[in-house]
Amino acid sequence: MIILSVESSCDETAVALVEDGRKVLTDQIFSQVDLHAVYGGVVPEIASRSHTEVISILAQRAIAEAGITRDQIDAVAVTYAPGLIGALLVGVNFAKAAAMSLGVPLIPVHHIRGHIAANYLAFPDLEPPFLALAVSGGNSMIVDVRDYTDMKIIGATRDDAAGECFDKTARVLGLGYPGGRPIDELSKTGDDSKYKLPLAHVEDNPYDMSFSGLKTAVINLAHQAQQKGDALDAPSLAASFCKAVSDSLVPRTIAAAKALGKEKVVVAGGVAANSRIRRDFIAACEKEGLRLYFPPLKLCGDNGAMIGAQGYYEYMAGTRGTMDLNAYANMMI
Repeated sequence: MIILSVESSCDETAVALVEDGRKVLTDQIFSQVDLHAVYGGVVPEIASRSHTEVISILAQRAIAEAGITRDQIDAVAVTYAPGLIGALLVGVNFAKAAAMSLGVPLIPVHHIRGHIAANYLAFPDLEPPFLALAVSGGNSMIVDVRDYTDMKIIGATRDDAAGECFDKTARVLGLGYPGGRPIDELSKTGDDSKYKLPLAHVEDNPYDMSFSGLKTAVINLAHQAQQKGDALDAPSLAASFCKAVSDSLVPRTIAAAKALGKEKVVVAGGVAANSRIRRDFIAACEKEGLRLYFPPLKLCGDNGAMIGAQGYYEYMAGTRGTMDLNAYANMMI
């Protein structure tokens, strides 16, 4: 089964062709990073306009590169939530038009389910059940994946997402947008014990997280150093920050896996590309005897292939969209 899949939830436009939820025939991605970098973050109106300009071109390019004809496409999958509402609407409306013109089913896909499914593309042996940590610019959550379409959130951030904190920390350190990769590179030459940064504890749910205090602490350290004329050790602050984020994510995820009796841990989303977090997860899972799955770096960020992967399993579960399908800025997984 070949699925044409569309992703436009934020600042990447992506159109992919995926076979049977596991094989990527092609994944065409247009990144808007250069368009938004000057503003230090994503501008929703610019994102929506850019999606409109390139989405049809990407679809045509995907079909040509995969070497298939349009009548070989069996379904169209699309991210319909969560994300920037204007950006989502571009993808949803394109997907509806494509499904109608091709005469094939339309499959709505939750963006975070897609991130988790990126691991199916990298690991043919991976099957539920498992515990997943999904961490990106807009979401940070621990998910009990019981089956391909049966999932339950058991822990999530109470405020800022981990990825958002990376971007804000990068901005205060003058590293530009997006912040994940430059902070990761800068941290490699720093001392992660030099700056003491807060770790939040949520009393009523040990698996919930909070990153707003960490973000504020980093901003205050940078501003105080500037106001006092003191030298700021940027590599060490970046290293201390990465350690603090990892110390919030890794122990909670491992504890949740053990409590639920899971033998497999899956990490997904853009923040999963961070080298400190990957290293700490490897060490923790080896210690606890858990099998760990990380998507390759190219599948950590937003892409169309992950939507095609999850779209296949949604299709098999009977999920269908109609021509009145809408987009939603927020939606539980």
